[in-house]
Amino acid sequence: MPARIESADSLNASAQDGTLIESGWPPISRRHAMVFGLTGIAYLLVVVGILCDTPLVDLDWAIQQFRPYHHWPDLEPFLDVWVVAGQRGPTAIAALLWLAWRSHRTRTLRPLLVMGLALLLLNLTVGSVKIVTGRLGPHYAHYVGSPELFSGGNIFPSGHTANAVVTWGVLAYLAVRGRRVGAVLAAATALSVGLTTVYLGTHWVSDVLAGWAAGLLVLLVLPPAEPLVTAVDTRIARWRRGE
Repeated sequence: MPARIESADSLNASAQDGTLIESGWPPISRRHAMVFGLTGIAYLLVVVGILCDTPLVDLDWAIQQFRPYHHWPDLEPFLDVWVVAGQRGPTAIAALLWLAWRSHRTRTLRPLLVMGLALLLLNLTVGSVKIVTGRLGPHYAHYVGSPELFSGGNIFPSGHTANAVVTWGVLAYLAVRGRRVGAVLAAATALSVGLTTVYLGTHWVSDVLAGWAAGLLVLLVLPPAEPLVTAVDTRIARWRRGE
C-alpha cells in the first residue's frame, strides 16, 4: 500500500482505446513491476530468515520475552478491540455490505468482484503458506530460540495483518474520491493492526512482516486483473438481461 497502485479507471480507458497488449492484459509500468518484485523479494527473505533460523528468529524471541502488554497494560483493552480491524469476518462483512451498496448505485458488480478476487487470492496465498510452514505462535511456543516451524500451527504469515492490508487497501483502490487519503488511512490501519498483534503476543514480528508483504502482493495483482474483472462483470450483466 505504500506504493501507488495504478488507477483502475486508467486501465479501463486503456482497454477502450485499444492500448492493451495482445493477450488482453494491460501493460505493467516499470514502477509497478519494481514494487511487485521488491515486495516479493522482501517476503522471500522473511521466509528464508525463518527457515534458516537467522537473527530474525532471535528478534522474534526478544520481543516475545519483552512482553509489551506487561510494560504498557493500559493499552490492552483498547488494542483488544482495535485488532478486530484486521479480523477476516467482521471486516469482510462490513466491506462487502458497503461495496454491495456501491454496486447497486453504479449498476455494476465490479466493486464486489474486485473484493471477491482479492479475498480469494489472499486465502489461497496466505492459507497455503500457513499450512506448509505450520508455525506456532508466541503463546504456544515450546523451545526458546526455536522458529517453531512444522509444528501444526497456522500463525505464519499473519492473517490479521494481511487481511487488514487487503480489505482496507481494496476500499482505497475502489474509492471514487479521496483515493490518496484512503490509501494513507488504509496503510496506517494495516500498520497498526500488525503492530497490535505483536503487542498482544499473538504473532511474532516476522509473521507481521510477512503479512504486510503478502497483503501488498495481492493488492499489486489487482490492476493487471482488471480486464478479467470487466469480462466477468460484462458476462454476468448479459446473463441477467437474458442475452
